[in-house]
Amino acid sequence: MNNLVIWGAGSGLGAAMVDYFHEQGFTITAIGRDPTNNARINELNINAIKCDATDKQQLQQTVAKLPQGVVHISTMGSFNAEVPVDYIGHRHLIDALALHSASRLILITSLGCGDSWQYLSDAAKRGFGGAVREKSLAEAWLQSSTLDFTILRPGGLKDGALTHQGELSQHQEIHGQITRGEVARLTHQLLLNTESIGEIYQCVDASLSR
Repeated sequence: MNNLVIWGAGSGLGAAMVDYFHEQGFTITAIGRDPTNNARINELNINAIKCDATDKQQLQQTVAKLPQGVVHISTMGSFNAEVPVDYIGHRHLIDALALHSASRLILITSLGCGDSWQYLSDAAKRGFGGAVREKSLAEAWLQSSTLDFTILRPGGLKDGALTHQGELSQHQEIHGQITRGEVARLTHQLLLNTESIGEIYQCVDASLSR
């Protein structure tokens, strides 16, 4: 349980996950299209692997090198990329993990995915609806896989550390923002809770809108 593979570790939420879980004493393998974008990986002497998840063969070769029995956390995402990783990259990852006899994958998507699409504003749908739809496809692919999955849909992401004010919820309409550090803390909470397997959660931090 103390070994983690973090996908999308080169920047953004993935970088925040690396910092958080390293502080918690986890042994981390950091994977990204270009892990050198995250200087902290080298500073912390964390094992890093370069992998473009949209390249199916490269992804399969990467997964084959990883130890079995570790927990995978994926924060992979792209906005307006020529080949978005949100769906096809996760499809490659999910399939490869299943073939590799991996079990647990925590997938971080966003509010608006799946059945929460109805709560997105028209402006949001126009602005980043394409990425949300890609992530929704990834969720569906994961839900129909053999993996023990948990899906977490955070609100608008902000730079920042833990606030201890973020909250997990299910089956209700929510809106708001949350820091990347706080998403990492809540991901850890889900990782420790076996009852989260097969479940979808959302999270925002109400204190950020006060």
